[in-house]
Amino acid sequence: MNLEAKINNDLKEAMKAKDEKGLRGIRAIKSAILLHKTSGAGVEVTDADEIKILQKLVKQRKESLAIFEQNNRAELAQTEREEIDVIERYLPKQLGEAEIEVVVKQIIAETGATSMKEMGKVIATANKQLAGQAEGAVISGVVKRLLS
Repeated sequence: MNLEAKINNDLKEAMKAKDEKGLRGIRAIKSAILLHKTSGAGVEVTDADEIKILQKLVKQRKESLAIFEQNNRAELAQTEREEIDVIERYLPKQLGEAEIEVVVKQIIAETGATSMKEMGKVIATANKQLAGQAEGAVISGVVKRLLS
């Protein structure tokens, strides 16, 4: 079952259960997918696109959460936390830094990278291999630490 079908099914279930928190998050996902589909690109939404959409939604909410917490807006911050929890249910399991480090070490060995000059190709390969399983900033940090 693709993400769009799963979202539609979960939306119906959340409506039946009168789950306001779930409804907000699921509607946000559905809206983002619909926007992507009608963007005029004329391409089908792939699994990779779905993951990117979900990651973008989580990133936006985390940025908003930081702003709300900084401005002492607890009620708005709580709303963002709830939506992050709902959206993250549809993302693949995130890897820990130790697991990312194992993969990055393997990529460094395969590419033969030895200095920071070759950081770009290591990060590019790691981003492809770990798509949806780790944030780019975490991957970048691990690569920098291992190559320096």
